[in-house]
Amino acid sequence: MKKIVAIGPESTGKSTLCTSLARYFSAPLCPEYARGFLMQNGKNYTYDDLLRIAIGQVKLEDEIIQDNTGQPEYYFIDTDLNVLKVWSEYVFGKCHPFILEQIAMRKYDFYLLCNTDLPWVEDELREYPDEARRIELFHIYKDLLTQQSTPWIIIEGDETARLQTAMTAIEQF
Repeated sequence: MKKIVAIGPESTGKSTLCTSLARYFSAPLCPEYARGFLMQNGKNYTYDDLLRIAIGQVKLEDEIIQDNTGQPEYYFIDTDLNVLKVWSEYVFGKCHPFILEQIAMRKYDFYLLCNTDLPWVEDELREYPDEARRIELFHIYKDLLTQQSTPWIIIEGDETARLQTAMTAIEQF
């Protein structure tokens, strides 16, 4: 099973893209654990909450893989621990060792880096609506991907263009 992850700043279409790709490829989808955690526990998270979110994300990813072993060709993941690493360092200036250890241990096959060219969509959990911060975060994710060996592609354009770019890249991959 090829594990494909969508990452990028807030409001860049990661969830929509992963949902559409999972539907198109009839593949399992791992949602972003952080969203459910924050909806249940509130938006005012702490550094220690990010560790709890990381543990939940790892557990959720592994459960979905176990439930789908040997069946689908692809597995789509709406954000991974790299997102928590970036978020933790951006907000708190540090990252919990568990997150860094898991990033080193867990292997993914392909990354879809979602660009900031979609309009910002307000929701109760999002924190950085200003374009400058979104672009700054995009470049942090891009730098992170260029420093590792897993293949990746930038996803941009409207929803249709993003889906088509991702489908083509995955099929060529």
